[in-house]
Amino acid sequence: MPANGDGAPGQAPAQVGMPGRLSPSRAGDFTTCPLLYRFRSIDRLPEPPTRATARGTLVHLVLERLFDAESEKRTLDHAQSLVAGAWATLAENPDYAALVPEADEAGWLAEAQSLVGKYFQMEDPARVEPHHRESPVEFQVADDLVLRGLVDRMDVDDDGRVVIVDYKTGRAPSQDYEHKAMFQMRFYALVVWRQTGVIPSELRLMYLSDGQTLTDRPTQDDLMATQRRVLALWDAIKGAHRSGDFRPRPSVLCRWCHFMSLCPAHDGTPPPLPRQAP
Repeated sequence: MPANGDGAPGQAPAQVGMPGRLSPSRAGDFTTCPLLYRFRSIDRLPEPPTRATARGTLVHLVLERLFDAESEKRTLDHAQSLVAGAWATLAENPDYAALVPEADEAGWLAEAQSLVGKYFQMEDPARVEPHHRESPVEFQVADDLVLRGLVDRMDVDDDGRVVIVDYKTGRAPSQDYEHKAMFQMRFYALVVWRQTGVIPSELRLMYLSDGQTLTDRPTQDDLMATQRRVLALWDAIKGAHRSGDFRPRPSVLCRWCHFMSLCPAHDGTPPPLPRQAP
């Protein structure tokens, strides 16, 4: 008999309540490793930020605040001057503050300023007027499923064309992984289309570390295919919830997983799986 979600062979399957909502991040978790999905969505285990995630959050906050300024004031100097204040805001959280000792702070801020500088090489923010920033989007795609997400930026031009923009502080993926990277953007595009009736004309992933941009111009057929993929994934997630079977899927990504010590694939033991209330 296969092991169930808490790694104990032979136990009766655990019944786990369904969340009813799915974001691109949680969809990606289940695709990557069902046990990772369980740890984050069901157990909700604490996951302190890393320097990489903190750097991403910091740069996102700077670029969000940049657009608070009038267009002519959106200069590189102004953007870089926002870095220290944005970090001070984040460092109010002890988990963030602990990542950067005071002796390292100058170098840390310089790293963020460098990424902000890369952004200015890719786009002139004075020529951009975002329609939405850090905007939640949501649509009920099935009786038991709401798709939701948080879009970094959504631009709408004078002709009503919608462009969805997402910032990444890492490097662009290789060609073999571009499709996986773009899934998040098509997920957002699907929700925006279903929510507004408008198909985004362009999806844009901006990789600030190496200054590359991935773009996609989805069609209605593309978004229908994305919807079918999401619903098939949701069926698989529901099956895992019914059976309690969230087995690990080992890969090279395991080395970056915060929960490796709890994973049966690495000789760990997960906590007991929460049971559904009667």
